[in-house]
Amino acid sequence: MSAVSPVSTVLSGDVRQATGRREGRVLILGSSLTIMGAVMIAPVLPKLGAEFGPVTAHADLLVPLAVTGPALAIAVCAPLAGWLADRVGRKALLVVATVLYALLGVMPALLGDLHAIVIVRLLFGAAEAAVMTCCSALIADYWHGSERLRYINRQMVIIGLVGALFFMLGGALGEYSWRLPFLLYLLPLLLVPAMLSVLWEPTRERPGAQAPGPERVALVPVVLGYLLIFGGMVLTFIAPVQVPVLLVQVGVTSSTLIGLCAGLSLLATLGGSLAWPLMRRTLKGAGTNAVLLLLFAAGLWLLNHAQSYREVALAMLIHGLGAGLLVPNVMAPVMQALTPRTRGRGLGGLTACMYLGQFVSPLVVAALVAWVGDLRHALQWLAVASVVAAMLWGMAAVARRRSTV
Repeated sequence: MSAVSPVSTVLSGDVRQATGRREGRVLILGSSLTIMGAVMIAPVLPKLGAEFGPVTAHADLLVPLAVTGPALAIAVCAPLAGWLADRVGRKALLVVATVLYALLGVMPALLGDLHAIVIVRLLFGAAEAAVMTCCSALIADYWHGSERLRYINRQMVIIGLVGALFFMLGGALGEYSWRLPFLLYLLPLLLVPAMLSVLWEPTRERPGAQAPGPERVALVPVVLGYLLIFGGMVLTFIAPVQVPVLLVQVGVTSSTLIGLCAGLSLLATLGGSLAWPLMRRTLKGAGTNAVLLLLFAAGLWLLNHAQSYREVALAMLIHGLGAGLLVPNVMAPVMQALTPRTRGRGLGGLTACMYLGQFVSPLVVAALVAWVGDLRHALQWLAVASVVAAMLWGMAAVARRRSTV
């Protein structure tokens, strides 16, 4: 029996490390597609309304649905996408969904009917559900422990960067035509060859490489994660949907400036994502939840009192920091609580709650506006609700720390 060369051992370790990095890059870029779903077209909502409002019945409802409709489709289709990912495999579903994402994403640029645009956007959301669920499931499959947390953090950082970039780019292109931002949805096609060549199906091609997991699903962290991501997304989606309305109220009508302001909120999520590892080590999960909810509350409270473009931008900066902490701090314990066989379905449920929160966010705000009288007072009540939730998580963090001691 021949001895193993130390050099070959080192080289094989380097190859595995390089392979992990390549897979990580592909999955992180694939995850960033999900933020492109709404951010690129939100700045052109006024132009969509101006073009289709005079000629389309109920355009005031259909135009916002072009932005929020994909979130509803994701909420409905994500559990099915998770089931398919567990049954037929993550890689194949991810590749097909990415192609459909690109083709359906660009179609509104070619359509001249608002009803057709809304229908296509709903189908686009179904493809987006599969992309996000498969990317998250593969991250949970490929890595575990501290390495998994590292890749979750990288995922959120890149999503923040890509979201800020494409929000501003969508606003700039929207100055010329509302159709131009939709052409950017063709870019994901460039990622398909890398998905085919780099990614592998853990349960079939490399069964020994699958990360270990618990034997049974821990229901409490999963349910708490679902509730928190739903409520957090209701607060998060105020930035792309409600901030343009507030900016118009303070005299800002340029789609470029609107895109820059909302893009600043998305860029601020980068700061929250970068701070998340340190904050989680220091305050643990429950304490970090309390902090992010307080940041949401502070941002909404400042937004309620904002009277200028700078004040709105400051409010969105603070609000975005909370949003940057939200997803990784929820996703990490949910991934840990799921078994390898249930990751697709469990993360599909998390994705459904995430986008259901996005979809109902304008409805929640509209209901509050009808109750309290105007948008600013509605934001004030949401800030109060966020403070109450932060206090509950803070008490849970203190109780857990005392029990540990």
